[in-house]
Amino acid sequence: MSRYDSGQSLFEVIMAIAMATLIMVALVALAASSIKNSSYSRNKTYATRYTQDAMEWLRGQRDGDWDDFSTNFMYCSTPPHTQCLDTLVWGNCDTCSNTELLGDLFKREVSFSEIAADSVTVEITTYWSDSQGIHEVRNSTILTDWRTLN
Repeated sequence: MSRYDSGQSLFEVIMAIAMATLIMVALVALAASSIKNSSYSRNKTYATRYTQDAMEWLRGQRDGDWDDFSTNFMYCSTPPHTQCLDTLVWGNCDTCSNTELLGDLFKREVSFSEIAADSVTVEITTYWSDSQGIHEVRNSTILTDWRTLN
């Protein structure tokens, strides 16, 4: 056995380092993707909750007094009567500004389109932006003055 037969060649060492590097890069990319997906899922869950909260609040407003409800959604004179709902109170016509945020990230807007004197289409949009772009959750329904229906 000669001294050149024992040990590893430089080529084998470089190949081993290259394989280890590829495996580490793949693991880091997988972890980064997992974190990004987790963050998106968390934000979508919050946005869905904010949208549902607003819809339930609007149903409560409608059930309380239809006349007050219709006056409040008509408050913004130009259709589609868009209001920013950073808090669950009436007002703030038009789209949300950068200071009207929910949880430091989300903006929630509601648009009303009157169908008849006793019904209105309501569309709530909660949106946020991150490094991947702008994302939104929408919910739409028709609210009616159900007490006038026979």
